Amino acid sequence: MDRNYLVNFDTRQLPQEEWEYVIIGSGIAGLYSAYIASRCGGKVVVLTKHTVLDSNTDKAQGGIAAALDTADSPDLHLKDTLAAGAGLCDYEAVNILVNEGPQRVAELINLGAHFDQDNGKLLLGREGAHSRRRILHAAGDATGAEIQRVLTEYALNNPSIDVRESHFVVDLLVRENTCYGVLAYDRQSEQLKIFWSRTVILASGGVGQLYKHSTNPEVATADGIAIAYRAGVEVMDMEFIQFHPTALNLPEAPRFLISEAARGEGACLLNRHGDHFMARYHPMAELAPRDIIVRAILQEMKETESSEVYLDLSMLGAEKIFRRFPNITSTCSSYGLDVIKDPIPVAPAAHYMMGGVKTNLYGETSIIGLYACGEVACQGVHGANRLASNSLLDGVVFGQRIIERKLSIPDSYKHIPLAQRFFYNEVTVSQKNDYVQLKHNIQSVMEMFVGPIRTGAGLLKAIEFFEEMEDLGKNPSVKWDEMEVCNMLQVAQLITEAALMRTESRGGHFRQDFPNSLKRWRKHIILKRG
Repeated sequence: MDRNYLVNFDTRQLPQEEWEYVIIGSGIAGLYSAYIASRCGGKVVVLTKHTVLDSNTDKAQGGIAAALDTADSPDLHLKDTLAAGAGLCDYEAVNILVNEGPQRVAELINLGAHFDQDNGKLLLGREGAHSRRRILHAAGDATGAEIQRVLTEYALNNPSIDVRESHFVVDLLVRENTCYGVLAYDRQSEQLKIFWSRTVILASGGVGQLYKHSTNPEVATADGIAIAYRAGVEVMDMEFIQFHPTALNLPEAPRFLISEAARGEGACLLNRHGDHFMARYHPMAELAPRDIIVRAILQEMKETESSEVYLDLSMLGAEKIFRRFPNITSTCSSYGLDVIKDPIPVAPAAHYMMGGVKTNLYGETSIIGLYACGEVACQGVHGANRLASNSLLDGVVFGQRIIERKLSIPDSYKHIPLAQRFFYNEVTVSQKNDYVQLKHNIQSVMEMFVGPIRTGAGLLKAIEFFEEMEDLGKNPSVKWDEMEVCNMLQVAQLITEAALMRTESRGGHFRQDFPNSLKRWRKHIILKRG
């Protein structure tokens, strides 16, 4: 599917607005960037395709990692992040994350985020691959929702920030390697609109909905990576998808996340025979890096001929379970599970994209005026396998750096002439597509061939499927949800192509036909259209 834009349009015939900042996405990265920009006097519009609360941030349970305890330090946080990243982290990016992170967390607290405390002291949890307790959490296991609440309230009550819900960003307006704004579809008025801006920030989140089983909300359809790639932006590390080891596995339930914090507090994994198996796979047992636990679970499922393993919280005691994991407790209860005594059936599910739009340490992409932060971006901070609870930290640290960078350099263009023209008329009708079925097919292909365990033969089968869909590029996407499926198809193919190129196993990318990590593969795969 190789074309510049998803739809035909002419900017001279569309409603137009000009803003100092256009931010795409309303999770932690987008709203924190809007907060910093507004504090610095900027006028900001935030475009989000559903409601402001629809984001991965709102669903995040475990917490946000920061070296705040006297027994901890940024250096220890750095070492843990580099170790989890399986040799592919950018050292300087991680150094920035762990050293600037505590300041950003303090800013969230000043904004009104209520993290759990005991007698005025922050309660810090521990999660997999962390050597210290450094995870701040809120309402037990509703950390993301608390951060989302604070940032959303700030944005909605700030006259310098205009939040536009139901605005689906279709494409970027790029000419001569410079971004001038975005083409968006207003789902309420059902019309295309132009938002001109000298600073466009992609903060549109992840790709979880590319898979049949995912912990992500329905909005995580890889839109930001797709629109950036179509515009000629470099994308990096697309093969590295993190699968969360423990998602609720019940036939009637969505793959609800069972936080890693449960294992950090002492919960253990059991196979169908009741055997505690993780110690056989890694010396850190339940606190091993996520990629190792995922493969251990899959192996146990295979050997025991089961579709799940079990997470047992009973040893934590009722009081601690209710206090620390009220969200998990109530959700499981709604499906008839009493987590005080019943082990929770779990299985891996797609969770986080380590790769994405390639940026430098200031969120700058390969196109002037276009920035990216949060899960949609890739500056190398997560390497091949993200350390638990570094994702929320990533969003605030690099969101802040984008605004600081923008304010430190002279503007290459102050205002954008509204009369300038962008147009596209190369999309023609060739056939009618069943986009609902296509979405299901993409998810099934990705689940089957591009999951936690991959083979060259399977990846080639996935590529064949995507190539069969090439004619889709000739059809106009009339509805926003059709455009969404086009984005999914585009990014699914990029992930698969990168996975086929990397003939080794590392972090979240495991090739059964190339099971070892190789020194010569301690490098990044960068893809660019054309």
